[in-house]
Amino acid sequence: MAPRSKPKPGEPSSSDAATPLLPERCIDHKNKNIRKEKWRELRLQKNKEKREARKKRQKVREELGKDAPPVLQPHTIETLRIPDVTTVQPDDLETQQADRLDEFGGYFGREAAPRVLLTAGDFPSPKTRDFMKELALVIPNTEVRLRNFSSVKKTARVAAAKGYTDLIFINEDKSKKVMANGLLHVHLPDGPSALYRLSNVKLSAEMRRIKEFTHHRPEVVLNNFTTMLGHRVGRMLASLFHFDPEFKGRRVMTLHNQRDYIFFRHHRYEFKNEKKCALRELGPRFTLKLRSLQKGTFDSKTGEYEWIRKRHEMEDSRRKFHL
Repeated sequence: MAPRSKPKPGEPSSSDAATPLLPERCIDHKNKNIRKEKWRELRLQKNKEKREARKKRQKVREELGKDAPPVLQPHTIETLRIPDVTTVQPDDLETQQADRLDEFGGYFGREAAPRVLLTAGDFPSPKTRDFMKELALVIPNTEVRLRNFSSVKKTARVAAAKGYTDLIFINEDKSKKVMANGLLHVHLPDGPSALYRLSNVKLSAEMRRIKEFTHHRPEVVLNNFTTMLGHRVGRMLASLFHFDPEFKGRRVMTLHNQRDYIFFRHHRYEFKNEKKCALRELGPRFTLKLRSLQKGTFDSKTGEYEWIRKRHEMEDSRRKFHL
């Protein structure tokens, strides 16, 4: 191996080239701790200048009123996402006609109220049982039943015969001692079936809000389901809740899609005065990640998939999303 040559006087070394250029007042000191402190002060100063500029722009917009310049939008992965050819427009007549003929047309036509069966694997952990109890309080007209060593196919067939419209399985990984890591939603009697990865579960008992629950039917808010796949998944999730909310309870369920992660939140809104309203989170909260969407009831061997997540083939760009 050839010896490493020394840089000539005035030329930057390889280590200097890899080091980001910092302001002179941050590199004057040889002490690393002092440089870190100087850099922290510079960052705080920049943040202060940004806040002052933001307040100034807001003051100008208030003075100009309707003639104010538009609000600046930050550049994020969500705003810079790659356009999807299957994006659904709100006034698309073809999509509206297809919605009336799909599996959820009866629900949105108010022909039958939803009735949900909630179950889990054999011998669920105490935390999973608590999660199921709270989920039954959140979703109206939900019954919790033990699985009794029954397969998914048999459970779906029996539930459809008894008049249930939806079936939810909660899965847990007992080897890793995870409370719940999967959720299977089967729409009865003819499907489809959606398999989600479940994460970031936080119970209402942990928020100390379980006593604030009421039995009023909640409002449902679906946000940012823009593609054909997202539109279908959003309709499927909405079919779990009753189509006639009781506004007296001031409960609202939010299903927010961001970067293909579906965030579930449960709030109650409180009116402070005639102009201000506040949200109080009741819980539980959790996050869903769609893994597959299958036609008909769930069948892992011979089922036909409408969409399945293939990580290394689909995730070729961080700015490409499917929901």
